[in-house]
Amino acid sequence: MSQPVIQHLLTRRSVSANALSEPGPDSAQLDQILTAAARVPDHKKLVPWRFIVFRGGAREAFGRELAEICRKEQPEPSAFRLETESKRFMRAPLVIAVISRVAKPSPAPEWEQVLSAGAACQNLVVAASALGYGVNWVTEWCAYSEGVNRALGLAENERVAGFIYVGTAKERPEERPRPALDEVVSVWQG
Repeated sequence: MSQPVIQHLLTRRSVSANALSEPGPDSAQLDQILTAAARVPDHKKLVPWRFIVFRGGAREAFGRELAEICRKEQPEPSAFRLETESKRFMRAPLVIAVISRVAKPSPAPEWEQVLSAGAACQNLVVAASALGYGVNWVTEWCAYSEGVNRALGLAENERVAGFIYVGTAKERPEERPRPALDEVVSVWQG
């Protein structure tokens, strides 16, 4: 592994979606990000994920959908909550929904397919941040909403693995504590 790659992996940091702004990636950069996201382990070549891109006015239009779904699914949402939902995808110039899709029956276990979708999310995060963008991978309530699933056109075997927000960080994020290796690593002795 080249030093710049390992250095990036050792210093990469998520940026809160609320701390992102314009500009976002251009079309060529978006293609690079999505191409990197698609280069993940994929047992049996099932491609158990897909991407939905929200840019420009699509973010605002989907926000209206989110507010309406929230109105129907949440118990008595406040006007403030509905306004927040309507602006949810406006927090960054680019939002990518990563959709996990599990093939059944399949020669690859379901768990491996789900992990591949998670790897696609991570590659997307790493690629966008390597290009200098701030990135945040979140789910929030909308990743688990049946109404949002319908609005996204998800099939019965699909679910949201994450919404990846991409933009320019308003400020450098502070480092957060990470686990010490001796807390998370063991060596099997047999």
